[in-house]
Amino acid sequence: MIDYETLKVIWWLFIGVLLIGFAVTDGFDLGIGTLLPFLGRNDEERRVMLNSVGPTWEGNQVWFITAGGATFAAWPLVYATAFSGFYAALLLVLFALFFRPVGFDFRSKVADPRWRNAWDWGLFIGGTVPAVVFGVAFGNLLQGVPFQFDPATMAVTYTGSFWRLLNPFALLTGLVSLAMLVMHGASFLQIRTEDALQLRARAAARWAAIALIVLFAIAGIWVAYGIAGYRIVSIPAASSAFVPIAKTVESSPGIWLANFTAHKWMMLAPIVAFAGALAVVVSSAGGRSMLAFVASGVAVAGVILTAGFAMFPFVMPSSSDPRSSLTAWDSVSSHRTLAIMFWVVVILLPIVIAYTAWVYWVVRGKVTVAHIRENTHMSY
Repeated sequence: MIDYETLKVIWWLFIGVLLIGFAVTDGFDLGIGTLLPFLGRNDEERRVMLNSVGPTWEGNQVWFITAGGATFAAWPLVYATAFSGFYAALLLVLFALFFRPVGFDFRSKVADPRWRNAWDWGLFIGGTVPAVVFGVAFGNLLQGVPFQFDPATMAVTYTGSFWRLLNPFALLTGLVSLAMLVMHGASFLQIRTEDALQLRARAAARWAAIALIVLFAIAGIWVAYGIAGYRIVSIPAASSAFVPIAKTVESSPGIWLANFTAHKWMMLAPIVAFAGALAVVVSSAGGRSMLAFVASGVAVAGVILTAGFAMFPFVMPSSSDPRSSLTAWDSVSSHRTLAIMFWVVVILLPIVIAYTAWVYWVVRGKVTVAHIRENTHMSY
């Protein structure tokens, strides 16, 4: 059996892979939802946009569900504490996501322009709100969340509010997330569309990528000079099971850069993020659609890895009581649970990835206005 400490690191990696998988696959669905009322100049073009992701969006969203389930199973304390601290925000995401299945299934069932326009804006909400809230959540994690554990009962107490989550830095990271997913959605549209709609998608991808570069740079400078990070001072053996408050943690500005200083290879994450976004600008301008989409996916992974590497081993730092911070070492399930789930993932994840790749291969190709006109029975 793999030792406990190694499994803790492996599950930190697994959760990261699931989050990146969600952002890379379902991310362009969300980005297209944000772009829907603006890029599509008429009903037929909007139907082209919807049909470009129609066959795959539900499968893509499974990555989000799987990430949530894996967090519940591998990091139960993180799951429980997040629902205490981010309850209102998570409900907002859930309510926004309701627009997606209903909008996809019923938007084109009625020919009334008012009906369709209303659902276009519903799909806009379903794409934009989750994108922003996910970024806001990461912004609050980097600053620390106001919660603490009671030493006697280990009951968690959260002292923040929904409005406190919407602080300036978190709103900035929300815009980073939105720009990132809009870039990704527009890059995907370049592959699946043609003519005027494709040209508008190329322009949208370039502008969103430029916005991502600028906003990501500002967020990085803010983290370096204006955000207090967290560092573990003392901790029980990582190979043992212990409660969060058993460790000692300090907080001071600039600490989030310590991992990049100690492990130079981690600098690849922000470099890849900037390089990927810049490649989107160049390849979109040159009409190299597939390269733009690949570069966009690389940029998305780079942004998420940058945040993950900066915080490691912290998963959910506490601004109220730093020793209550949840880390990859003390927020996990038992050794046996992690070991069993490890083999489940090793067996099933490659199957899921292979099936997903096959689905995309089957539905490859362009979606055109002519195709929409010839197939009026299409659902989207």
